[in-house]
Parts: sequence; structure tokens; C-alpha cells
Amino acid sequence: MNTSAPIAIVAALHDELASVLALMPDEQRQVVGGRAFWVGHLHGQTVVAVLSGIGKVAAATTATLLIERFGVRRVVFSGVAGGLGPGVRVGDVVLARSFLQHDMDASPLFPRYEVPLYGRSRFDADSALTDALELACERMLHTLPQQLSRETVSAFSLQAPCLHQGLLISGDRFVATTAESLALQHELPDALAVEMEGAAFAQVCHDFGVPLAVVRTISDRADDAAHVDFPKFLGEVASRYSGAIIGALFQN
Repeated sequence: MNTSAPIAIVAALHDELASVLALMPDEQRQVVGGRAFWVGHLHGQTVVAVLSGIGKVAAATTATLLIERFGVRRVVFSGVAGGLGPGVRVGDVVLARSFLQHDMDASPLFPRYEVPLYGRSRFDADSALTDALELACERMLHTLPQQLSRETVSAFSLQAPCLHQGLLISGDRFVATTAESLALQHELPDALAVEMEGAAFAQVCHDFGVPLAVVRTISDRADDAAHVDFPKFLGEVASRYSGAIIGALFQN
């Protein structure tokens, strides 16, 4: 990586950001737009770490500040999501290759899901950056799951976690019922997972020509059984995944 051009590390939740900050020896806090940005270095690379904010508007604001105020030239996003695709299980990892807003609907002026005035509904992740993140994910999955406690593995029924790649969908609605999940699976059968920020980051990064890669740990199946012990999962699984993936990415 070019160490002179800052790269953004974006986390969805505080525990995940803390796992990234623990890797940075010299971070300095700056507050802009009500957000705390942590500027420092990771394995010699200049980085800016920040929470995305929840929802598409907050995410878009954060993405724009990273690019315009801090001059980042690549963005890596790590967080959690609800699984949708067949075989996407709790503890698995989804690497986004494309993004779509599942609640975008300006019909009949524009086709459903199409972002008005863009002529498209889907935005692509950056291939090269995502390929590098893929290697980091595979490295993490090869080592970290075996280090989790038996209690954690049992509590979340973690069975040989694996990596999935494809469509990630976003919307300003927390999907946590079977009816909603099944509707999304029917309408967007190639969607692997659902969350609330990725597609907003993708649109902003597209506007500015900044490469983006997004990885999500599956915390639930976005259905009636989604109300697990989320703080426990975040602390014992997702945050450890994020720290290990980011660490492996920068080591490579």
C-alpha cells in the first residue's frame, strides 16, 4: 500500500472501532461534524479510523468528511450484518462485491431500486482493494475461529465459519422479522446480507472516485430469531473478527 495516502478504516460499532484503535500506536482524536476521527498509523500506513454512524445519511456524511476533510484515498469498512443468502450463517463473513439500497423506490419516475439520475441500482466495490481484503478474511478465518472459547462456539452455534462474496444490501430499516427477511430474499434473491450503511458509502465513494471495500460479520439471520445476545456476540466474535481482518490486511 502507498503509505503517503491516508486510508480510512470505518467501523459500525464502538467495540469494533476499539479493536482497530488497539492496533494503532499513535492515534490522535479529532472531532469534525460531531464525529470523532482517529488519525494515526498502522504498520507504517497513515490511517483515519472512525465510526460510520447508523443509517445511510449518517454514513454518507462520514464518508464525505473522510474524503474531503481528511483526504483519504481508500476506504475499508468492517461491521456486522444480518444474513439473507442460502447458507449464510451466524459467524460467517460476507465480503461485498456490489451494493444496493433495498428501500430505494422512486417509481414510477424511475425503476424500483434505481438511484435517481445515476441510471443504476448497484454500485461496485473496488476489485483490487476487495481482493486484498479477501486474503485478509481468509487468513482470519483460518486461525481465529479455532481460538474462540467452547462457550462462545456453543452459544452462537458457530460451525466452521466461511467466507461469502457478492451483493450486500442496505436500508434505513433494521430487518429483524422473518416476514421482512423472506420478502427481501424473494425480491433480491442474490443478496447475501442486509445492513444499514454500505450502499451509502458505495455511492459517495463512486461520486469521488475513491476505492471501497466492505466486510461484514453475520450476527443473525435477520429474522424472528435475530434477537440473540448481541453485546456478547459483538464482544466475543465480531470485534475480534474486525481487529484480526484489519490487522491481516495491513500486514499484507
